[in-house]
Amino acid sequence: MLKGRTILLGVSGSIAAYKTASLASALKKLGADVHVLMTQNATNFIHPITFESLTGNRCLVDTFDRNFQFQVEHISIAKRAELVMLAPASANVIGKLAHGIADDMLSTTVMACQCPVFVSPTMNTRMFENPIVRNNMRILEEYGYRLIEPTAGYLACGDTGQGKMPEPEVLLKHILQELAFKKDLQGKRILITAGPTREAIDPVRYITNHSSGKMGYALAARACMRGAEVTLVTGPTSLEPWPFVKAVQVTTAREMFEAVTAISSHQDVIIKAAAVADYRPAQVSDQKMKKKEDQLFLELERTDDILQYLGDHKKKGQLLCGFAMETENLISNSRAKLTKKNLDMIAANNLKVEGAGFQTDTNVLTLITQNEEVSLEKMSKEDAAGIILDKLLSL
Repeated sequence: MLKGRTILLGVSGSIAAYKTASLASALKKLGADVHVLMTQNATNFIHPITFESLTGNRCLVDTFDRNFQFQVEHISIAKRAELVMLAPASANVIGKLAHGIADDMLSTTVMACQCPVFVSPTMNTRMFENPIVRNNMRILEEYGYRLIEPTAGYLACGDTGQGKMPEPEVLLKHILQELAFKKDLQGKRILITAGPTREAIDPVRYITNHSSGKMGYALAARACMRGAEVTLVTGPTSLEPWPFVKAVQVTTAREMFEAVTAISSHQDVIIKAAAVADYRPAQVSDQKMKKKEDQLFLELERTDDILQYLGDHKKKGQLLCGFAMETENLISNSRAKLTKKNLDMIAANNLKVEGAGFQTDTNVLTLITQNEEVSLEKMSKEDAAGIILDKLLSL
């Protein structure tokens, strides 16, 4: 995802510097060319050799180090940089950058960069709340620096409060959002549904299905990284939504129907990847279950057909994609659904095929439109999401 992209990591003096090593490793695994700049104070918390071992590049600390090829090192690396992540960013470094002070390798290089610069403030809570530090952060934002809010918790100094550097996985998502893909969906509004719904039988039990939400979440993340404004309407799952999408949490099919219909008319693309429960207990009385001898009988009624509603109310120019999960007659059943529900495309899979369907990290799809059928090999749901969006974009 980041193959060939040049990323600078700036590390200042903080115990959280050890987390940046994990970030450097993750970036390298994704194919990035990672360079690390450290302040002298940072070397008291983690040794430059750690970063050199992880990135394969020399860690830069001393502006006047003569052990390099004949070029102005901090200008050379600044020209090549496509993104800078300062993590951890101490109050000292934030103050220097806010007021144009360039007195070491890190601050000098960052001053010469014209790429996006992300800053992860990391410090004691009292320092973070100091009005001088807060003002310095506002100044950086005015200059176009992008601040990543620290988390709250138990700090190394023993205090509890805001000031912790986010986990490397969170910082990585900021980088991926910026660099992973071209923003070919910029300006598009995309609504995606994901996960199962639950229909309560009583305070303990409910009707649901095996949907994990992984396909819908992958679609939301990929569309967002490609620049779309994404709304994710999701049933209950164990997944964390991509942090840059607008997530709407629902439980029942009715709640999902109401959430989707409230905003569907303002969307350019709608992808229904949710596996909505087809039935709910009938609202005939407070006693939904009837016992006869040793058996329980539950009266059911159909839930709202969200996809049919969207097809019946589709705006001109709006694209609508659904999913079909079949155990037989995959193409004919899916094509019938495509026509009946007025879809532009349907992503169909056979639940009997290994690697397809619920709970897996992979999928085996056939993309069906009015004019063609494209069968995909087994692949990750993230890769499948990219192909689905490509196909919709071509329509």
